[in-house]
Amino acid sequence: MRPRLLAVIAGLTLLTSCSSYKKPEPAFHEELVQPYTLAASDEVRIIVFGQADLSNTYKIDQGGSLAFPLIGQVNANGKTPKQLASMIRARLKNGFIRDPDVSVEVAVYRPIFVMGEVRNAGQYAYLPGMTVQNAIATAGGFTARARQQDVDLTRQLGAEVTNGVVPITAPVRPGDTLYVHERLF
Repeated sequence: MRPRLLAVIAGLTLLTSCSSYKKPEPAFHEELVQPYTLAASDEVRIIVFGQADLSNTYKIDQGGSLAFPLIGQVNANGKTPKQLASMIRARLKNGFIRDPDVSVEVAVYRPIFVMGEVRNAGQYAYLPGMTVQNAIATAGGFTARARQQDVDLTRQLGAEVTNGVVPITAPVRPGDTLYVHERLF
């Protein structure tokens, strides 16, 4: 009787320790409805109307900046494309172009990362509207041992990195890291 009771207690302890993941905080989901902010590894298409030599695709470096002709380094980290366009417009207007018309759009989003119990773990291109399930499919799908109802998702929110357990229907953002756990049984 005593060994059976100990086994039940050990099993319950194991199950409760597995469910100790915290649910993502509200900011985790609120970030999905906020305007997209740029970060390292994003590529932006900048068009300066009437200035073909300045219009091009620029990659944001690890420091969060991009090198733009005439005005040099521009800090793009944490800025929306609209804010970046305003910054470039203001700097070009300061002695270079009389009335610049600048537009910025994201050409290539920073990649996502899929790890754990998937067939081909690695780095993958982000596509707008992507869900956890789409990302896992891109990584070759679940392995036979995968827990398929939810995954750990790590996301950078401003200066903080946060993580939580999300269902496979949850939306993914550029730069997210997904981790698929092995199921218990």
